[in-house]
Amino acid sequence: MPDSAVAPAPSDSLDNPLLQAWLTPFETPPFEQIAPQHFLPAFEQAFADHTAEIAAITNDPSAPDFANTITALERSGRLLNRVAAVFYDLVSADSNPALLEIDTEVSQRMARHWNPIMMNAALFGRIALLYGLRSKLELSAEQLRLLERTYTRFHRAGAGLDAKAKARMAAINERLAELGTAFSHHLLGDEQDWVMQLGEDDCAGLSDSFVAAAKAAAAERGLQGKAVVTLSRSSVEPFLKSSTRRDLREKVYKAFTARGNNGNANDNIAVISEILQLREETAKLLGFASFAEYRLEDSMAKTPQAVRGLLERVWKPARARALADRDALQQLVAEDGGNFKLAAWDWRYYAEKLRQRRANFDDAAIKPYLALDNMIDAAFDTATKLFGVKFSERKDVPVWHPDVRVWEVFDAAGTHKGLFYGDYFARPSKRSGAWMTSLRDQQKLDGVVAPLIINVCNFAKGNNGEPALLSPDDARTLFHEFGHGLHGMLSDVVYPSLSGTAVFTDFVELPSQLYEHWQEQPQVLRQFAKHYQTGEPLPDDLLQRFLAARKFNQGFATVEFVSSALLDLEFHTQPASAIGDIADFERRELEKIGMPEEIAMRHRPTQFGHIFSGDHYASGYYSYMWSEVMDADAFGAFEEAGDIFDSKVAKRLHDDIYAAGGARDPEVAYVAFRGRPPEPDALLRRRGLLDTPEAA
Repeated sequence: MPDSAVAPAPSDSLDNPLLQAWLTPFETPPFEQIAPQHFLPAFEQAFADHTAEIAAITNDPSAPDFANTITALERSGRLLNRVAAVFYDLVSADSNPALLEIDTEVSQRMARHWNPIMMNAALFGRIALLYGLRSKLELSAEQLRLLERTYTRFHRAGAGLDAKAKARMAAINERLAELGTAFSHHLLGDEQDWVMQLGEDDCAGLSDSFVAAAKAAAAERGLQGKAVVTLSRSSVEPFLKSSTRRDLREKVYKAFTARGNNGNANDNIAVISEILQLREETAKLLGFASFAEYRLEDSMAKTPQAVRGLLERVWKPARARALADRDALQQLVAEDGGNFKLAAWDWRYYAEKLRQRRANFDDAAIKPYLALDNMIDAAFDTATKLFGVKFSERKDVPVWHPDVRVWEVFDAAGTHKGLFYGDYFARPSKRSGAWMTSLRDQQKLDGVVAPLIINVCNFAKGNNGEPALLSPDDARTLFHEFGHGLHGMLSDVVYPSLSGTAVFTDFVELPSQLYEHWQEQPQVLRQFAKHYQTGEPLPDDLLQRFLAARKFNQGFATVEFVSSALLDLEFHTQPASAIGDIADFERRELEKIGMPEEIAMRHRPTQFGHIFSGDHYASGYYSYMWSEVMDADAFGAFEEAGDIFDSKVAKRLHDDIYAAGGARDPEVAYVAFRGRPPEPDALLRRRGLLDTPEAA
């Protein structure tokens, strides 16, 4: 039965929408009925139901087989999955103090619930028995993959440890859940607490669209008639690019890079230190020398050495390019009459000037042609041309905020495929960044279950009815997250644990980063990049200058990313006792790699939510670059076919990558699509770094 069709629980379930059948279109969450006080009772019921289901599997007197153990595990926890999906969507995208308070308790309760399940010796015994017999069980390829992944998941969670080690592991897991939640709350707190109001004299250099967005951000915060810069990246980066006020650029930059590191109640320094100590202890309990070795064993990369090899291969030419650009930017400072040394808050401003000189292009010129609605249409149209899916907006599906839009998704035959939710605008209740998640995953275990997929972004909203205008980076982000969304929407697997994005971290970014390529294709831009006021298409001259400028400043972009990835690796490779003071460790490591002082890491430690709000990307931030090797190479298949929408290549991409979810080994899946392993130099070629001497 669909995972939303749960039996009503006793007690007060009739008053709790989370515990009732959802009589909404497509059995979607009735957000307008859900209040914070509904969550803890719903979680209590969900924990109880799931515990009973696990007990039934564990205590089944029948001999273990795939159906009564592995399939039964796949069917368990449906109410918990349903409640948790709604809860975490709201905590991330539309939080409030009541939800954040509940989040702290739920994170601990969640760890306390899962620990005895994942370390259940009797349950693991059943799984291990089947795993040992897997070659004799006559399983389908997907079933065999599920059995292997289930065994690996339990084994790596400590199911094979002795009682003392299990008890310690459980305590660590609970504490890590608490610390990850605290890190996230601290970061949100610093972001919510800071704004910089712009007076009339503070807007020099700022575009009309930026000022309109700044006024919309002020109105969102109850500051009607004002204009503010916030600590959202979509506010900070364009300000640093265009403001002529060096003093204000410095103020904004320092506030942005100091998030979580202000010595206040939101400070994350102590949180990071404890997280690193506990992760190291976890790895050693499981027999690994470091957390990085533990984490990377279950990835495409396999070892810290392989990750470091890729990052250093890219670091050298990127750093060389960045240093050359730095010297050119310093020359621009001198030409401007500036008697100062280029600083980190100057880089984007002077890089824009240099780009205008070298490529006769700046973001402000193209932004009026990148209206949000047109870029959404472009992302949809690309999916239609590649995969045959179509989108129709629905106004009758409940949403968590008035800004959220919903589209029904149909396959090429016109059959319902799922729903896609788009939540695009920055607001104080939303954490920073952009992400894809789901309210329900695709599966076919007990009938077809269609997915409910979400994209969340933090774009600046237009003011006074003006449309939201995207920078090229924003437009790329939209396509990136929609690529993740397609991974969830096009999933075609039987078992929920293998659905959509349930793949290795260093493979999950392939569908998203690959999709970015279409956003910058001339035939896509010619169709959808239209001036928001006149409707005129993007002039061919401006299009050509945009395309020519794509590889500009790639030294900077690569350095800010790779430095973060290298620091992540060092945090989880070196002994926690050797790390000591977090700020000092950051400084030492950046000195070791020769980090240009004029460039900041994309994520400083105290705001590095990828690796400290939870552990999904811990030792795994490199994954974006590992996947970029594949995505740059994968798009080459379309280029070689002579058509960016070639139907044969698109079918392989659909079948082997987007629809396969986690049902296949990622290396096997990639080779099935491309016909060979990826070509590593494709990444350097795409970033324009292959001709740098250090790349040879």
